[in-house]
Amino acid sequence: MRYEERAKLTAVKTLIPLAILVASPVLLIAGAPIRRRYLRYVYRDEAPQILHKKRGWVSAHYFVVTDPLLQWLCWPTESLARLIERRG
Repeated sequence: MRYEERAKLTAVKTLIPLAILVASPVLLIAGAPIRRRYLRYVYRDEAPQILHKKRGWVSAHYFVVTDPLLQWLCWPTESLARLIERRG
């Protein structure tokens, strides 16, 4: 999406938290592995950039990655995964 497309950006900014809320039960139970796989997918080598300032382009992935709600919902399983890794 282009920065100038304000209607699309507003719609994406509104719909992403709603989608995260719908998926919140799954994220609370298995959030760490899901989030890790998603971040690997978004930041893989051949992937397009999620934010390209020179071209004025932003991806919907940018809003998902930076959403604090996603981080908050994945926090319990992230901390549990770290605890298991330390003991193992």
